[in-house]
Amino acid sequence: MQFGEVPVGTAEGALLVHSLRLGKTALKKGRILSAADIADITAAGIDEITVVCLEPGDVREDPAASRIAAAAAGPGVTTAPAFTGRANLFAETKGLLVFDRDQLDRLNLVDEAVTLGTLPPYAVVEPKQMVATVKIIPFAVPEGVVARCAEIAAEAGKLLRVAAFRPLAVGMIQTRLPGLKETILDKTREVTQGRLDALGCSLALECRCRHKTDELAAEIAATIDDVDMLLIHGASAIVDRRDVIPAAVKAAGGAIDHFGMPVDPGNLLLLGHVKGKPVLGLPGCARSPKVNGFDWVLERLVAGLSVGKRDIMSMGAGGLLAEIPTRGLKREGIGQAPMPASVAKAPPGPRIAALLLAAGKSSRMGANKMLAEIDGRPMVARTAQRLLASHARPIVAVIGNQADAVDAVLGKLPVERVLNPDFAEGLATSLVRGVSALPADIDGVIVCLGDMPLIAGRDIDRLIAAFNPLEGRSIVVPTRRGQRGNPILWSRQFFPEMLALKGDQGARKLIGEHADLVVEIEMDNDAIFIDIDTPEALAQLRERVKPSAA
Repeated sequence: MQFGEVPVGTAEGALLVHSLRLGKTALKKGRILSAADIADITAAGIDEITVVCLEPGDVREDPAASRIAAAAAGPGVTTAPAFTGRANLFAETKGLLVFDRDQLDRLNLVDEAVTLGTLPPYAVVEPKQMVATVKIIPFAVPEGVVARCAEIAAEAGKLLRVAAFRPLAVGMIQTRLPGLKETILDKTREVTQGRLDALGCSLALECRCRHKTDELAAEIAATIDDVDMLLIHGASAIVDRRDVIPAAVKAAGGAIDHFGMPVDPGNLLLLGHVKGKPVLGLPGCARSPKVNGFDWVLERLVAGLSVGKRDIMSMGAGGLLAEIPTRGLKREGIGQAPMPASVAKAPPGPRIAALLLAAGKSSRMGANKMLAEIDGRPMVARTAQRLLASHARPIVAVIGNQADAVDAVLGKLPVERVLNPDFAEGLATSLVRGVSALPADIDGVIVCLGDMPLIAGRDIDRLIAAFNPLEGRSIVVPTRRGQRGNPILWSRQFFPEMLALKGDQGARKLIGEHADLVVEIEMDNDAIFIDIDTPEALAQLRERVKPSAA
């Protein structure tokens, strides 16, 4: 790869190193310079520019990133299309991110041009959450480097996987001592139920007995056949392998695998098994919803991962939870899975919402086009399903015209509804209502018209993959053969300007005012142009969409 400053007239076909602003036109870095680009640059009075010229054997940044990401993505992990040398990887299911640290390090040590960053090992991840990113630093890398990195990434059945949480039936036994209030046991049950709910498990049964070895052993024997895992909350902390709880596990025909762990709080955890099923003697801190060592062991067991003596004794790195100010509660946040404090602040990647604008009058259609059926499904529902197939969350639908009917056809789809009573005053009113309803912590929003039923989740994800305000990509616009379409992804920095729009004015006018922050993404289909404004257009769409189409 050759890098340097050359006369403009010799730069056709080379890659532009630094973005150029030519009046209202912006040429982004990495662009392959065409003859028209050269003419525009020359007309702007620029004589020399810095470019990159590829040599035989060089692999451009996007194909290189895609190959390595695909090689690294194992079960439960999917990849997004690469853009500007970055390919993101996402969780397909709720569970734990699992990878070999040594394997990751070997990949990153191959060459400075290739990097792979991940969330911490055993991080709890949600579906569609970003778990890793491949970034190619220069514009291209040698084929040998790409091949070696891909080879390492694919070793031992792929570098990255997500171990899905399983819906286990969990039993709990609590022991009593004189003076221990039943309200404490009731609260313990509530906290335990919350932990299990967050992992998709159920508290199948709970029983209580005196803190006596024989009584506890009888309860263990009576319940172990009805559950997948058994938790024991002792009235008194376990202080020795010969204490009441470990003695009862052995008396019930079980065995002790390990006692103690290098995690604080959580030191006094007991791991055993009865009839091949895990039995945990819990430390006193497990009565609290705050993250402790018990959570680390519970999460791995629910995810179907092996947990033995060596696994627990290797948890010391990051195990001083008591001194971490961010150590959160297990049930903190709606729908948020519990995670160890060591990963509680791991960045999930940009959070992108989607606005589904479905409030308009449909004046040219003669009827509300949102309710028109496309292959047996109302148009707005079909478009919503396409958005739900992407990584964008939440999906917020703005409704107005025949709001009750539109709400009804959206049905139980996990789409939030926002009513715009002023829909007749123009598109801007819906945009303002929708932007105002977005969560405060999102990084950007995709604005999608309700009559775009052919847009696909993968199309939306291509826009998200290209979004990076820190690199000047704050407005992401889809194109096809050089023509711009919809939907468009906007950084939250433009929300104040969106909220100031009036009448039938859409946000598209802002593109010309911020040309230097726009990036265009070439799409592989015409769905970005399909919106339905007339009966003729609807008839053509129905003819195009066959009954077997998804």
